[in-house]
Amino acid sequence: MRKIISLISAIIISVISFAGLSNADSKKPIVIPTHNWSSQIVMAYVIGGIMEDMGNNVKYVNADSQAVYESIRIGDVSISHEVWESAFGKSFTTALDKGGLLDWGDHEARTLEDMGYPNWVAEKGLCPGLPDWTALKNPDCAKNFTTPDSPDGKGRMLEGPQTWHGDLIPQRVDALGLGDLWWVKFAGSADALWAELKAAEKEGRGTIIFNWTPNFTDGAGFTFIDFPPYTAGCRPEDGGDGKCGSPDGYLKKSS
Repeated sequence: MRKIISLISAIIISVISFAGLSNADSKKPIVIPTHNWSSQIVMAYVIGGIMEDMGNNVKYVNADSQAVYESIRIGDVSISHEVWESAFGKSFTTALDKGGLLDWGDHEARTLEDMGYPNWVAEKGLCPGLPDWTALKNPDCAKNFTTPDSPDGKGRMLEGPQTWHGDLIPQRVDALGLGDLWWVKFAGSADALWAELKAAEKEGRGTIIFNWTPNFTDGAGFTFIDFPPYTAGCRPEDGGDGKCGSPDGYLKKSS
């Protein structure tokens, strides 16, 4: 919780600095994007409210979380207050290298974005050996994570929206030789991930979902799976074999 409060404070301070550089009472609005996870949307409106209180004209637009950095670069969007390295780092860097995008620095808290499980999964002994990823090779583990929509009785991993990472997680599952026991489903939004946590606990079944930290689930108890370490170039999009987890990442602001 301390990390989350610190994160919010850092974002607000940066936004105030950004707003100070803008023209109060400008007829041209400050355009703030909203994406498909609740914390980002909430902070977008907090930021917008601060800017409006300072006399700025604000407009909110629903924006693709990968394409938003190019939109900032060409002037269609004004600011991005949550640049998560693992999910959006490549899109951010590509736009930054073209010019017209500013890096407002890293938050002091490091981030992790990956697949994991609520702590009660381990407490119930649903997959002995976790968080070591090799525990997923056990058929007796996978069967505890099946759902009615599972093909061939496979265990299900619930990823975030496909716009966040593309096919990164399905590629990893196949690369690590887990495809015979596990399949990956994409959630429609972050809220669908949190709904799955509640449903799985109520039904007494195992669940593996995409999550990130810092996040509100830190307090409830959540553990990330220990996949093989991330190294530069290990992902398929960078020419690697995909047999790696996610990086210890940054969280940035940009405009």
